[in-house]
Parts: sequence; structure tokens; C-alpha cells
Amino acid sequence: MLYQSLNIFFFVFHTAITLFNCTGWIFPVTRKWNLVTLGLTAGSWFILGIWYGWGYCACTDWHWMVRRHLGYHDQSRSYIHFLILHLTGANLRPDLVEGATLLVFLISVIMSVWLNIRDWRRRRSLLFRKGA
Repeated sequence: MLYQSLNIFFFVFHTAITLFNCTGWIFPVTRKWNLVTLGLTAGSWFILGIWYGWGYCACTDWHWMVRRHLGYHDQSRSYIHFLILHLTGANLRPDLVEGATLLVFLISVIMSVWLNIRDWRRRRSLLFRKGA
């Protein structure tokens, strides 16, 4: 029962974080948090990845442990490949999925950084105008 609940939790949580990483920069109210989650994702992929392999994701690792305990033996290397396979049945080439994932991630990082800097500059500019 616990592991089945954890499996559902990881499906919901990890998918929500993934979607938030891709879209959180769009909405001014979520931009700062989006930058945080993108930073955590980058830290997992590129810093923990030094020891665990490029693109390592702690959420994926934990989810895979839960699923193995439940008797599932998933063949996907990445969570995105896993989602596409299980939601659509399409078994796309893993390197294609990983490349697209990296591209979307980089676009999201660029947009989040740019918009957060722009928002910060606008707030700072308004403060200086009020104070002057």
C-alpha cells in the first residue's frame, strides 16, 4: 500500500515539477520559483550527474526504486521517455527524447533568467523613481 501510494505521488509530483519547469517562466507570479526549480534540476543533472551519470535525476531514481519494489522493470532511461511511452504508447528513440528534453530545458532556463532579470530591473527602476 505504501509503495503504491509513493508510485502515485511520484507520478503526480515529478510530472508537475516537469511541467512547471517548462511553463513556470510564463507567469510573473511563478517566475522566481521557476528559477529555483530549474536550478535544482540543473544541479541534479549536471552536479550530481558527475557521480551518477549525466542527466541524473533524484526524483527519477527514487521513483524507479519504488517501481522496482512493486515489481515493475521499466526500460526507459529518462522520466520523459517513460511518460511518453506510458501516456501515449509511443516508444520514441531515447536519444531523440533526451535531446528534445535538453532543448526545452535550455529554452526554459533562458526564458526564466531573462524574464526574472527584466522583472527585477523594472521593480528596481520603479523604486528609484518613487524615491527620487
